[in-house]
Amino acid sequence: MHVFPQLRKLEKKYADELVVVGVHSAKFAAEKDYENVRKAVLRYEIEHPVVNDKDFQVWQQYGARAWPTMMFIDPEGKVLGKHEGEFAVADLDSLLSKMIAEYDNNQLVNRAPLTLSLEKDKEWDRALSFPGKVLADEASDRLFIADSNHNRIVVTDLRGKAIATIGDGERGLRDGGFDEAQFYDPQGMALSGDTLYVADTKNHALRSVDLANQSVKTIAGTGEQARRFHQGGNARFIQLNSPWDLTLEGSTLYIAMAGFHQLWSYDLNTQEAHPYAGNGRERIVDGSLSNAELAQPSGIVSDGAKLYFTDSETSAVRSADLNGKGRVTTIVGLHLFEFGDVDGIGDEVRLQHPIGIEWHDGALYIADTYNNKIKRIYPTTRGASSYLGIGTPGHEDGAGVFAQFHEPAGLSAARGKLYIADTNNHAIRVADLKTQEVSTLEIAGL
Repeated sequence: MHVFPQLRKLEKKYADELVVVGVHSAKFAAEKDYENVRKAVLRYEIEHPVVNDKDFQVWQQYGARAWPTMMFIDPEGKVLGKHEGEFAVADLDSLLSKMIAEYDNNQLVNRAPLTLSLEKDKEWDRALSFPGKVLADEASDRLFIADSNHNRIVVTDLRGKAIATIGDGERGLRDGGFDEAQFYDPQGMALSGDTLYVADTKNHALRSVDLANQSVKTIAGTGEQARRFHQGGNARFIQLNSPWDLTLEGSTLYIAMAGFHQLWSYDLNTQEAHPYAGNGRERIVDGSLSNAELAQPSGIVSDGAKLYFTDSETSAVRSADLNGKGRVTTIVGLHLFEFGDVDGIGDEVRLQHPIGIEWHDGALYIADTYNNKIKRIYPTTRGASSYLGIGTPGHEDGAGVFAQFHEPAGLSAARGKLYIADTNNHAIRVADLKTQEVSTLEIAGL
């Protein structure tokens, strides 16, 4: 996900010389499904050909060992070399310009235009586009929707009547009024009175929204992705790495910093941000806050005593103590390559890339994203059970365990209802927490 925006800059600059072919060699079972791959192409706004390498044939033929890997192929079809991991645009830009000049001297660069049939041209306009997270506030009767691929926040009441849209819909990092501010794939949110905090994920920034004065400002991040781990500092001048979700405790904003494989904290008084849990290594290892190891935390919530978070790449749900001297503990989940769809207790449980999480009435509700389900987990017993969803992707309302979702990613509870960002269905679903009946929220006036 970090590579796509960087590649897009190079594809635009070298549109006549460079062809990118994406090879999708999936880790998770759900990622092998053709329709899920197609949805990912749309979500990440990919405009180059993509091979669904579900059996790892291309991976093996090219000797790939890591995600991501880039192979460089010359105009005569020969492999020149490869690069593993992320990259700096300037370095690759310099390499490409030299390669193009060299092959131009030998009259080998073919600038004939390519005609591609893009997946986006087969789609239609929707009120929402791949909503990632949702926040329901009972006190103010407001629902905040991260309309992620429309690069905006939609505000409705809890029944779906539109109140406001925040952001002009274009990708960018711009502060200002609601109609001029810009976001880039916003995700998790936290609310304090009339201030809404937003994880502006692909801008690698945190934004503050003044709901009363209808204005947006950046409070953390420079807009550039951090290339190395660091210890934080003055939040406005440090680089962040894919902040994905937020929760507020007192005057501290806790951040699921997926790109760093850490939890971070942001002090609203001092305006400083620092790592809170995780040493940055991508694994599942419990221990002290500073020594524990996490893997792409993408959802976070608090019960007032602990932070609970989805550790997406390890298909785990974990907790971190709030006292600053505590530990990270795994509730369910085993390691990076252990996943599935199994209810049970403790180590019996299998999830598949869970993203969303909510705390309500002593239980955790989990958006088990790649299993297309909502699970309920009791942290004290480590017991997990399927709560909503039959498991197969689709869009079907009705009785909870027979309802269908398609990669749900955000959860929020209010007034006896569970609001669900049903990402690949471009919809907000609502489940009654007593009857488990699922309906689709009709948004009026958007």
